[in-house]
Amino acid sequence: MEIINTIGRRKRAIARVYFSEGKGQITVNNKDYKEYFPSEQLHYIVNQPLVLLDLKNKYDVKVNLTGGGIKGQAEALRLGISRALIKLDPEYKPALRAEGFVTRDPRVVERKKPGQPKARKRFQFSKR
Repeated sequence: MEIINTIGRRKRAIARVYFSEGKGQITVNNKDYKEYFPSEQLHYIVNQPLVLLDLKNKYDVKVNLTGGGIKGQAEALRLGISRALIKLDPEYKPALRAEGFVTRDPRVVERKKPGQPKARKRFQFSKR
């Protein structure tokens, strides 16, 4: 099997995922994913697509992660893994779609506007 590569994004985070046959190792920026992501909740998010399809120990995943926060990176990685699995076998798509792993979450931070302290917050209004 050749290496399958995909991209997952969430907020400012970008995950470049390289998928190949192996023993189930997930490497993020040359570290084990359990070392890279500190909490169990994030480990769970990363593993969701593989656990759903019962492929946890079949494939090695190598990931380059940049930008964003730790949770956004984990969710970007989940999307990248889901896309790689669909490239591998299109039969997986309905199961992944039902769990919501195929949808790219479009919510991003709104830009700051000129003449305001934040995107929507205004400076205090003074009549006099």
